[in-house]
Amino acid sequence: MVKKIDGTAIAEKIKDQVTQNIFKLKGARPNLAIVLVGERPDSQLYVALKEKEGIRVGVDTHTYRLPENISEQALLDVLGFLNKDAAIDGILVQMPLPERLEAGKIIAAIDPLKDVDGFHPRHPEYLMSPVLAAIVACLEEIKFSYAGKTACVLYNSEVFGRNVKDILEKKGLAVTLKDNPEHADVLVTALGEPHKIKKDMIKDGAVVIDIGITKRDGKVLGDVDYEDIKDKAGYLTPVPGGIGPMTIAFLFKNVWEIFKRRP
Repeated sequence: MVKKIDGTAIAEKIKDQVTQNIFKLKGARPNLAIVLVGERPDSQLYVALKEKEGIRVGVDTHTYRLPENISEQALLDVLGFLNKDAAIDGILVQMPLPERLEAGKIIAAIDPLKDVDGFHPRHPEYLMSPVLAAIVACLEEIKFSYAGKTACVLYNSEVFGRNVKDILEKKGLAVTLKDNPEHADVLVTALGEPHKIKKDMIKDGAVVIDIGITKRDGKVLGDVDYEDIKDKAGYLTPVPGGIGPMTIAFLFKNVWEIFKRRP
């Protein structure tokens, strides 16, 4: 029977520390700008969760909801404004963006010292992408041994796929993108396609990290069909209660890391 990785418990420890740090402040609190383009249900759900958790930890969030058909230049102008706004500590552009917008170019337009997602090519070492930090934390939680192991990443955002590949390769894993998931010791899936992952797509005993999230009929669903894979996978991050809470926790940790370095 698959063992579930309790992302909620891990996240609470991280948020508790951030909350304690902010509680000790006697002046301004950290501020996070969230840029949401379009009306993808999964993206709206993620943004709503971040707004809610921001209240809990003491970070003020400011959401900029932009139309699906916004021009690239208009989006770049918004980011330029936020880069210059001294009151904004962190900037997050919710992914994935509409296909016609070049994600790499948009991310590169963010001030690297405000890039709480940690995807900017020049982001400082103290800012690690929250989702990447969550993946690593999951593997550390189960004391995963990287030596000689393989991983596969399934995704709908090229920026995400490349960054996950890079971080896992640095840990010593041989990584493929969208290829042969059934042979991987670690499968990371971020497709946003509910119950897409079945037992014939995973290796016996594999660690399955489910980052996909879809809201359907009032329920939050992941990419993985738990009932189908529960007797084949070794470990699984559940949805809800897995990567989602951890990603948000590490996001606010990054906001704090930026805030405390203010000149």
